[in-house]
Amino acid sequence: MVAHVDPEDGRLIRLSYRVARASEVWTIPEEPLPESQTHDLILDMLKALLLAWASKRGAQVARNLAVRWDEAHPNVGANPDLCVIDPRTPEGDALTSLCLWKPGHVVPPLVVEVVSDNRPGKDYASAPERYAACGVGELWVFDPLMAGPAIHGGPVRLQVWTRGESGSFDRVYAGDGPARSPLLNAWLIATAEGQRLRIADDPDGSRLWLTAEERERAEKERERAEKERERAEKERERAEKEQALARLAELEAKLRGG
Repeated sequence: MVAHVDPEDGRLIRLSYRVARASEVWTIPEEPLPESQTHDLILDMLKALLLAWASKRGAQVARNLAVRWDEAHPNVGANPDLCVIDPRTPEGDALTSLCLWKPGHVVPPLVVEVVSDNRPGKDYASAPERYAACGVGELWVFDPLMAGPAIHGGPVRLQVWTRGESGSFDRVYAGDGPARSPLLNAWLIATAEGQRLRIADDPDGSRLWLTAEERERAEKERERAEKERERAEKERERAEKEQALARLAELEAKLRGG
């Protein structure tokens, strides 16, 4: 382990330490753990947003997919809430497990973990170590309920970890957001009083990314507004024509009476 004073804040100490590529405590559970409705809704939204992004790159997005990286210990790995796989594996949507020693199986450039209240410590301590050992490029840890333990400065709403040039895995952000995602070149925004996580092109969240469903709904709303504008324009033109005809009739009546 190495400790040194944080150059950005002399009151804090930064820690760095080595982890093994495989650990017995990282055994992937055979049965999935139950998830709360809040946990499920957050991940549904994030998966939809990442799918819209991944579809443009030929990547895939998986939820609760076993990720294994040590062929000698195939039961050791991680089960991320969400992960991006880029490029797609040969199995595509039929993929049942990502085994990094297999041809076409690559390290996920992005993993997302949402902290659950039944095992809050896992995503604060074990998850960063696992993904550091795996080689993941970027990790988001979102804690909507602020249920995490006090270790590592917690609880915090949002953490972003990225792979450094030397291969280290560094926590580059911890706070309430917004936080920048280097991989997406976008911003992570906590919404709904911190209960949801969205992605935006700007830190103010004025240009939120849309899911395919939201984009379709927005397009229908745009088309409806355009049709309403055209209807109002035609109604205005009809009213102006009727007024002109009425003035003409009035003028003709005056001429006949004169």
